[in-house]
Amino acid sequence: MSLHIAINSEKGAIAESVLLPGDPLRAKYIAENFLEEPVLYNDVRSMYGYTGRYKGVPVSVQGTGMGMPSMGIYSWELMESFGVQNLIRVGTAGSFSEKIHIKDIVVGIAACTDSNYQHTFGLPGTFSPCASWDLLSKIYDINKDMNLPVYPGNIVSCDVFYEQIPDWWKKWASMDVLAVEMEAAALYMNAAYFKRNAVAMMTISDHFITGERSTPEERQNSFTDMMKLALEVAVK
Repeated sequence: MSLHIAINSEKGAIAESVLLPGDPLRAKYIAENFLEEPVLYNDVRSMYGYTGRYKGVPVSVQGTGMGMPSMGIYSWELMESFGVQNLIRVGTAGSFSEKIHIKDIVVGIAACTDSNYQHTFGLPGTFSPCASWDLLSKIYDINKDMNLPVYPGNIVSCDVFYEQIPDWWKKWASMDVLAVEMEAAALYMNAAYFKRNAVAMMTISDHFITGERSTPEERQNSFTDMMKLALEVAVK
């Protein structure tokens, strides 16, 4: 029997496709502004989860918190206990690239990491976490019409936010890693284990070259292009 420490909900209350913002208030914002008749199915630890309909199709949105351990717990329970098939991270990231600007969208084809999250799977080597082709191809097709500034490529999921090594990010940038965030690698590993579909898309909120930063309010409420793109992918 599955142990639930993060999500307290009935079977069938969560849709097969789920958007995963880190911030629970972003989950609330998406549910209230984009979903038809959203119903709160989880508020354990104030990590809100809602199910509603988008263009008539059931879609859920579940906050995951910050970092790979938290994403690991929520995505694991969604797949193991609630049968979720498609998991779409909608988060924020910091750009390492001159061509990718604040409010542009990065899609993680693969996610490098400095984490030891993979140790739980007992692999005899280094695992390469990557997104599912099914969801990546949908993003590509849908954005032909939406024409958003979307940049697919390699990203890095880091355990530490307040890095103490000066210019640590430049080593990743030298290997054409586009941006940094803190959750995608764990999501991709869990999805690979359960053989489900996962993709991470992030709006750029910080820029390591220019020093630009979004406000907390912008992070929570204004990245609507990414939200709309993710919802279109969820129902395609």
